[in-house]
Amino acid sequence: MQFSKTELGLLLKQPKPLSLMDADLSGADLVEADLSDANLSGADLSDANLRDADLIDADLSNADLSRAKLTGSDLRRANLSKANLNKADLSRANLTGADLIDVDLIDAKLSDAKLSDADLSKADLIAADLSKADLSRAKLISANLSKADLSGAKLIRADLSEADLRDANLIGAFLGSANLNGSKLNRVELRWANLSKANLSGADLSRAKLVNADLSEADLSEAKLNKADLTEANLSGTNLTKVDLSEAKLIGADLSGATLRWANLTEAVYSSSTKFPNGFDPNAAGAIFTR
Repeated sequence: MQFSKTELGLLLKQPKPLSLMDADLSGADLVEADLSDANLSGADLSDANLRDADLIDADLSNADLSRAKLTGSDLRRANLSKANLNKADLSRANLTGADLIDVDLIDAKLSDAKLSDADLSKADLIAADLSKADLSRAKLISANLSKADLSGAKLIRADLSEADLRDANLIGAFLGSANLNGSKLNRVELRWANLSKANLSGADLSRAKLVNADLSEADLSEAKLNKADLTEANLSGTNLTKVDLSEAKLIGADLSGATLRWANLTEAVYSSSTKFPNGFDPNAAGAIFTR
């Protein structure tokens, strides 16, 4: 049953929390509505306007919010597990501590959104706009972020283990102490990104662009960096045990103090400005010097 504008107005005046489970609210005007603690599980909110709405602690599990406008809305601690947010606009929304497990956020807008401590495990974020979003300490385990825009995003101490970030834009992103164990980062843009002390063990960074990236003290053991561009990158103190750096660009890179035990540097290119650990012979390891 779909509510008329009058019925909707009366409904919103009812004592809280509201029970709107499986309700048809498609296209509804809910601007600045107080829906805190509301039960909206399974509700149809497709194309609804929820700009600046209060949805703190609301239950939106399995709800359809496709193409919904949620700009500036407050969704702190909301349950959005398995919800459909395909092409929804959540820019500047507050999703701190929200449950977004297995949610559909394909092509969604989340620029400048607050997602710290949110759980986005197994979420589908293909081509989503997360530029300048705060994802500090967020769980993104096995999430699909391929082709997503995460430029300037904060992912400090975030858990991105086994996540798919292929072809994603992470230029200038903050990933200090993040967990990227086993993640797919093929062809990812990580120029000027901060990955200091991040766990990238077993990650696939083949053909990644890491120009001027900070990877100091990061764990890249057994990672794939073949054909990656690490020009001017900071790899000081980094664990590069069994790493594949074949055909990588190391021009001007700083690898001082790095651990290169059993590393593969076949046809990696370095220059006079490249800094290697004391006693390490790049030519003996198969690297090629270029002027």
